[in-house]
Amino acid sequence: MSEIVVQTDGVALSGDDSGEGSAVVLLHGLTATRRYVTMGSRTLERAGHRVIAYDARGHGRSTAAPDRAYGYERLSCDLRAVLDSTGVERAVLAGVSMGAHTAVRFALESPERVAALVLITPAYEPSSLGVESYLARWDELARGLREEGVDGFVRANHLDTLPEAWRETVDVALRQRMSGHEHLDAVADALQAVPRSRPFEDMAELTTISVPTVIVASRDEADPLHPLAVGERYAQLMPNADLVVEEAGPPTHSPIAWQGGQLSRLIAEIASTAVGNPDQPL
Repeated sequence: MSEIVVQTDGVALSGDDSGEGSAVVLLHGLTATRRYVTMGSRTLERAGHRVIAYDARGHGRSTAAPDRAYGYERLSCDLRAVLDSTGVERAVLAGVSMGAHTAVRFALESPERVAALVLITPAYEPSSLGVESYLARWDELARGLREEGVDGFVRANHLDTLPEAWRETVDVALRQRMSGHEHLDAVADALQAVPRSRPFEDMAELTTISVPTVIVASRDEADPLHPLAVGERYAQLMPNADLVVEEAGPPTHSPIAWQGGQLSRLIAEIASTAVGNPDQPL
């Protein structure tokens, strides 16, 4: 594994480049870091893939945006800069939440550079930007982080609303991932900017994305910020998309979106499909 630093648009993006073979780019979610897509799993490298993962602007070891610009236009440009810097012409993109929306935006802008998509817990739908309660939820998280640091951020997540079996696990996970950030004020800025940004204007645009796609959704009891209905809608609209979601029932197992090994296997499967398709060269 080698570390990479990509300079673009006034920020330095910190990442890792490991393995050999067809390229898979991992895109983490809002408030996470590059570790929080496949959670350290090496399944993709063992399956013969080159894996590139980087911290989004303002996250992890990447620097803050000098103009507090964290919208999807910039996030998509950052992805393009990473691909260009690493010499990757075409890749499988696997993104969580903000990373999933970034991947969609990039696929709409540059379809020739995307071989396949794995969209994990997408949450964006255009109508949500006009709902004050939706934006207030993200603002509460930003305020908690600014005023009380990690403790305030964890409290603002209202873990008491989750099934009791998952509360301790989520508490530990939140604290661990927040410890990976060098610029907490930048993360707070992103918490307010990203939910107010549009990766695309109309859900109908998803019908134009024809590459093989897997949508990994979670049930609302575990992850109310990423509604299952949104993942289902993406899967309905995208012509070559399959939906993956855990079975309904008591919370005896973590959602698939939280399991790095399972996610890695799903990504490896669709990457192998894309490699084997003569119309989808990598």
